[in-house]
Amino acid sequence: MKLDRDVQITWLGHSTFQVVTPKGKTILLDPWVAGNPACPEARKKIGKLDAILVSHGHFDHIADCVSLAKDHGAAVVANYETCHWLERKGVVSAQAMNKGGTQEVSGLRVTMVHADHSCGILDGDTIVYGGEAGGYVIEFENGFKAYYAGDTNVFGDMRIIGELYRPEVAFLPIGDRFTMGPREAAYAVRLLGVRKVIPMHWGTFPPLTGTPAALREQLRDVPGIEVAEMKPGETIG
Repeated sequence: MKLDRDVQITWLGHSTFQVVTPKGKTILLDPWVAGNPACPEARKKIGKLDAILVSHGHFDHIADCVSLAKDHGAAVVANYETCHWLERKGVVSAQAMNKGGTQEVSGLRVTMVHADHSCGILDGDTIVYGGEAGGYVIEFENGFKAYYAGDTNVFGDMRIIGELYRPEVAFLPIGDRFTMGPREAAYAVRLLGVRKVIPMHWGTFPPLTGTPAALREQLRDVPGIEVAEMKPGETIG
C-alpha cells in the first residue's frame, strides 16, 4: 500500500505504531512495546520520540507511556482524566484534550474523536477511572490526514468523521471480542468513505480472531479499497 511518501508508518504489533512525519517528527500511537509479544525485539528500543498519542487507558495501549514520556520528554496526548493519572505518575509533558477538540502537537493538528469502548486504567491491583476512550484524526504538516480509531466498535457517527475531516487512511481494529471484528470494520469503512485501511488489534492473542483477509472478504463488493496486511516491524509510506 502506498500512502504518502513523506509519512512513514511502522507497525510495532497490536495497536502500536511509530510514525515519522514529513518534517521528521516521530510519533508513537498507543505505546505498548516492552511487553508486547507481537513487537519485534529489534523495535523495542525507541530512539527519537517527539509525541505520544494515547487512545485509552487499557494496558495494551498505555503500558509504556510513562517510561517513554520520561525518557524522551515527549508530549503526551490523552483525555483529561488519563492525563491527570499520567501526571500523578510523574509525566510533566501531558497535553490533555477531549472529544471534538483540536490542538497542535509537534507540528501536527490532532483532533480527538469518539470511540465506543471502555477506559479503565490498571493501577497496581486496582482499576481507576480513565475518562472515555477516544480516537484521533491526525493532520500532518503536508496536509495528509489519518484516522486512528483506537479500540472501538463501529458507530454511526463515523460518517461524520469521514465527512467532516476526510481522512485518507483509517487505522481500524479488527480482532473481534474486545473490539469490532471484520464485519463491523467493513461497515466502518463504508461509513468513513476511506479507500485505504490499516488493520490493527489482531493476531496478538488467540481470542483476536479477525484477520485482514476476512476484512477484504467483507469489502469484496466495494471497489478500490486497499487493506494493508502489515507484519510487525514493517514500514509503509
